[in-house]
Amino acid sequence: MSLLKEPKIDTHCHLLDPVRFSYAQGVKYQPLGQEAGDVETFKAVMGIHGVMHALLVGPNSGYNYDNSCMLDAIARDKNRFKGVAVVSNNCSHEPLIELKKRGVVGVAFNVALNGSAHYADIAPLLGRLEALDMWAQFQVEGDQLIELMPLIKNTNVKILFDHGGRPVLSSGLGQKGFQALLALGRDRRAVVKLSGEVKYSEQRYPFVDARPFTDALINAFGLSNCLWASDWPYIKAPFRIEYGPMLLRWESSFSKDERRQIMWTNPKKMFGFA
Repeated sequence: MSLLKEPKIDTHCHLLDPVRFSYAQGVKYQPLGQEAGDVETFKAVMGIHGVMHALLVGPNSGYNYDNSCMLDAIARDKNRFKGVAVVSNNCSHEPLIELKKRGVVGVAFNVALNGSAHYADIAPLLGRLEALDMWAQFQVEGDQLIELMPLIKNTNVKILFDHGGRPVLSSGLGQKGFQALLALGRDRRAVVKLSGEVKYSEQRYPFVDARPFTDALINAFGLSNCLWASDWPYIKAPFRIEYGPMLLRWESSFSKDERRQIMWTNPKKMFGFA
């Protein structure tokens, strides 16, 4: 069976449909043209590439706290989709309960976009997520994780890290933020997504310079705490990115059993896909 026919779960993708769901006022960035992608387009992409389920992530770009586009897709196909929402830092218990009922499994904190100071007051929200058995999903870059460590050490919430922690590759494997992420992996304190190299690689596809960092993540976290994700539709990519070639890179990197673990078994168990 070829990689394209192997069953997969995409754990990081965005839906952007400004025709049906207008972008929120005052957002920092409005994806347009090929950066946008509606649910029907994405379902076609999934069908071609053997993707059975997807974890939709509410984007700060375009929608910010408005999760309507994502929730509509989940409502249309609850068996196929689950979501990670974007909420305000003071979001109370009741809206989180409602989001969970509607197929949302966690909340995204985009530190890379908003800065760590923006999330200085989220300890109560992390506590509510922990009580509801939901995920806290962080996107950091460089050494931002260092500033978040006091929050992380004081909570037992389930933690996801996007896009390999977005290290600064020119700073090497020893940079403090990346080492902090590896330590969380060794302590089995978090899960990491192997994705988003276009956001931090200093080369073009197939991002060969990112591979030592991916290997370090796999060694620290173990395959049982690693996930594959596409990051479709590649918002702000500096050059054209295609789903198929991005996916096929993994065919020579992992055995069939390893691919099944990070692309199917892990996300199926972690996010409760049927």
